Amino acid sequence: MAGVQPPTLSFTERDRRWQRTRDLMRKHDVDGLVIAGFRTREMYESYVSDDYNEGCVIFPLEGDPVVVTWAHLRVLRALWSAEHGNKLWIEDQRVATSGQATAEIVAEKHLADARLGVVGLTSQAPTETWGGIPATFWAQFSTALPQASFEDISEEFSYMMLVKSQEELAQVRYAAQAAEAACKTVAEVAGPGVGEEVIMAEATREMLRFGIGLRYPMIVMNSGPATLSWGPPRWTTRGEAPRVLARGDLMQAELMPMCGNQEVQVQMTVACDPLDETNRKCERVARECYDAGVKAMKPGMKFSDLTKIMEEPLKAAGCWSYTPLLHSVGPHFLMGRSAVNAPNLAAQGVRFQGTMDWRVRDAVLEEGMVFAFEPNACIERHRVNIGGTMVVTATGCEELNHIPTTVTHKQQPQDMAER
Repeated sequence: MAGVQPPTLSFTERDRRWQRTRDLMRKHDVDGLVIAGFRTREMYESYVSDDYNEGCVIFPLEGDPVVVTWAHLRVLRALWSAEHGNKLWIEDQRVATSGQATAEIVAEKHLADARLGVVGLTSQAPTETWGGIPATFWAQFSTALPQASFEDISEEFSYMMLVKSQEELAQVRYAAQAAEAACKTVAEVAGPGVGEEVIMAEATREMLRFGIGLRYPMIVMNSGPATLSWGPPRWTTRGEAPRVLARGDLMQAELMPMCGNQEVQVQMTVACDPLDETNRKCERVARECYDAGVKAMKPGMKFSDLTKIMEEPLKAAGCWSYTPLLHSVGPHFLMGRSAVNAPNLAAQGVRFQGTMDWRVRDAVLEEGMVFAFEPNACIERHRVNIGGTMVVTATGCEELNHIPTTVTHKQQPQDMAER
């Protein structure tokens, strides 16, 4: 009996990616690339390997690349997959437990005195503020190659990944389908008297039923009538009881399924009616931001201009946004932050040390780029967040999600009777 069949990538897609990668290398005059996987959220190595082995890929301008991983377990895992008909994009897979051992592969490829590009050294994405290559590995690796010179091209590599092929878009749509199914489940399950752990378990179960993975941190969640708490539920990282939903609460969750390495993000919000007027206003403004983005998005416009259009409803309503109004996915790289009506977070108990070194990036939108729309509107500690996956088309955009683009209202029998 056949199980689920997620979309796969062909060797034609592999060749397309390898050609784009080598074109980038020629542009930067590098003879080889070190492409990080390690523990990076964005799993850059998968772009050339269609796999994630928690190491790196040595990718020469000419010749065959090598997958480097930390344990034989990962190599045997890949070989087992190949035995079952899933041919490997890169057949040369090796175990190296130090940067020095990895440098030996570079020397084998006659690149010990070459100009090398690096992906992941100074990359910056959520949870990767300090890059994605371990310091010990890099110290050993670079010391073992004293004649080589290095250029970090993480930013350029990320830009290259943004425009999706039709095969990649098939994976994006499949992941968005899983997210939509999970949102339907959340809408059915969430309500007063239900614990956050139940919602998280059911949402996770539904997404995994599609035979795909979840990107760290898998699900971001909070609940309450007014809170700026945002991140993995605290009870997943410490001994703390999950919160139980009550009347007047908002349960807000960000779901991050991925098919292959093609991630989508959706912002699912359930209101345990009745909501107060402040939250209702935030709900209305968040949707206005979403509608403005859908109406405006098209190829040829600047990402920064789209962000400005989406923040206009915030200006008019006197709201502010806590998290980006939108950002790219695959990789999570372009971030549409808004400073409109920004509050003093120090008054909320946040202490900042030094300047906040978030890079400001921009790009011209192209057909095939994928974005997470996540408009959020805040008034003091009240916040409403909605949104789903958007694909830039030849004439505008394609909405891949619908349930999470509005707040799902759950009414109790007594509230319905009052109406």
